[in-house]
Amino acid sequence: MEDRGIHITVLGSGTSSGVPTVGCTCDVCRSADPRDNRLRPSILIRYGGHSVLVDTTPDFRAQALRARIERVDAILYTHAHADHILGLDDVRPFNYRQKGPIPIYAREETLHAIRRVFQYAFDPGEVQSSVPRLNLIALDGQPFDLFEMEFTPIELLHGNGNVLGFRFGAAAYLTDHSDIPENSKAKLRGLDVLFLDALRHRPHPTHSTVKRSLEWVQELQPRRAFFTHMCHDLSHKQTEADLPPHVRLAYDGLEIDVEPAPPLPLADVS
Repeated sequence: MEDRGIHITVLGSGTSSGVPTVGCTCDVCRSADPRDNRLRPSILIRYGGHSVLVDTTPDFRAQALRARIERVDAILYTHAHADHILGLDDVRPFNYRQKGPIPIYAREETLHAIRRVFQYAFDPGEVQSSVPRLNLIALDGQPFDLFEMEFTPIELLHGNGNVLGFRFGAAAYLTDHSDIPENSKAKLRGLDVLFLDALRHRPHPTHSTVKRSLEWVQELQPRRAFFTHMCHDLSHKQTEADLPPHVRLAYDGLEIDVEPAPPLPLADVS
């Protein structure tokens, strides 16, 4: 019988520089705790025999090998910053194995950046070497069906820019955000699992802090929350010791089974 549950693998939980950070000798960068080793941020969502990737980081090849990813049926993009798209070329082995193109879903501005950065993959002329084979699908902000599950784009603020998070079933993945607009919060109720950006304790113009993300957890009331996109300011063990039991730090290789959505408070039931 086919498993219809949702399973999430955290491929990377770090910031754009990763942890250890190149050239740094701080305690976290020299930590022996493997949870302090953070590749660039991405997750893999498995359900119903399908595998959906959120972002292709510069570390994607290493992430795919470590997680033993055997297929990628679709890719969702949050935005076009380098730490979220530069591993796209490494999907070529999946093209070979699956004998076809991979659909990628993103806002039109993100697709435009991908076409520019990976121009060779979209050149209509004859090519002498292999290139990623992709079908580009522009998102218009509306929910969309992907292998019989609804995905809802979640609008977020990333400093002065706009990025996407995604809700799927009773889970939502938000990364690289400094604020969550009020109309997006309405789409984040009744969750079992919520991922939130939590770069560090000190304020940052384009990312959330641990304190701010804890406030969102209190407001949105997911059953479980996981913080991601963390820099070397945060020691896994020390930071997690100060968090509520239902709030944990994500770490590379973390596996999460998503449970059915918890009931909404009576005040939220229409």
